[in-house]
Amino acid sequence: EDTGSCLATVLYPKKKSPPVVSIKCSQTKDKKEIQEEDKRLYQRIRHQTKPITANNIPDSYGNIEPALEPVWALAVAGSSSIMWEKSTETLGYFLAQVKAVKQWLRKDGFIEFDYTVLLHEIPTQEIISCHMRLTWLPGHPLKVKHFCASASHGPDEGSGAESGSAAGASAEKGASF
Repeated sequence: EDTGSCLATVLYPKKKSPPVVSIKCSQTKDKKEIQEEDKRLYQRIRHQTKPITANNIPDSYGNIEPALEPVWALAVAGSSSIMWEKSTETLGYFLAQVKAVKQWLRKDGFIEFDYTVLLHEIPTQEIISCHMRLTWLPGHPLKVKHFCASASHGPDEGSGAESGSAAGASAEKGASF
C-alpha cells in the first residue's frame, strides 16, 4: 500500500561499500497506522493451521493467490535489502519471483521463512537466484540473511540483517548464513 511519497538521493562510492542515501518522505500514514498494518499482516500469517509452503509467486501470468499475499509482502521487504546491497551506479535489481518459500514454525512468536527469490538485474537482464532467511515480529527489526549466486558473477556472500517493518525498511549490516 501507499505509505507516502519519497525522494531519495543515492551516492555510489568508488570503493566496494554500500551507497550513501538521503531520503525525504511526506507520509500519508502515521506510525500507528503502519504498526496496525504490520499487526494485521502478522496475524494473517500466524493464523495458518500448517506451515506455509509455495512455489512461483507470482505465477507465470503475474497472479498472486490472496492467501499468499502476506508471504509476497515479506519477500518484497526482505529482498529489498539484497537489492540495496547489490545495486551499483550501473546495476539495479527488481524482485521478479519467489521461486520457493517455506515457513518454519517457532515457539517464540517470530515468523520465519526460507525463500528462494529471483532478482532481475538491470541492464544486463540476468536473473540472479538468492536464498533468503527472513525472521520478523511486529515491533522488532526485520532480519534478513541471504546468499546469492549467478553464472557470471559467481557466489556472492550476503548481508546479515534488514531492519524495519513490512511497511518500511532501512538497511543494517550483520552476519551471514
